[in-house]
Amino acid sequence: MLVRDLCTSEVVCCRPQTSALEAARLMRQKHVGDVVVVDDPLQQRVPLGVVTDRDLAVEVLGDDRDAATTALSTLVHRPVVIARDTEDASVVIERMRTHGVRRVPVVDERESLVGIVTLDDLLKALLSEMHTLLETQSRAQRREQSARR
Repeated sequence: MLVRDLCTSEVVCCRPQTSALEAARLMRQKHVGDVVVVDDPLQQRVPLGVVTDRDLAVEVLGDDRDAATTALSTLVHRPVVIARDTEDASVVIERMRTHGVRRVPVVDERESLVGIVTLDDLLKALLSEMHTLLETQSRAQRREQSARR
């Protein structure tokens, strides 16, 4: 499974200087749990990092920081963990495990953002594959049983 087939192409992006408050409002408006911080949301959109709703709660609210003046650039984790749209999902799963992240921006050959892949996306795809394997096993057993009658 290629990452390009699993990722969500509708990605909410913000600039590094966007405030945590603006990002939280945008997440609420768009019904998402993260924003991808990019160099320029209107041009190439090179990912600089991801800020999640949990980052806002723990790093801003939990640390008593002012959400209106806290820039997203201070919240992104370095280095940014990315996936290439041509990579196999298993490679990205291992990268996510290694870095302990649940969301990964997906880029094309020009390093431009084309989507985001989440742990949920990967779990759904793997469960679908597992279901297909189980169905294959069941059909094989039924075929064998009917052939022996």
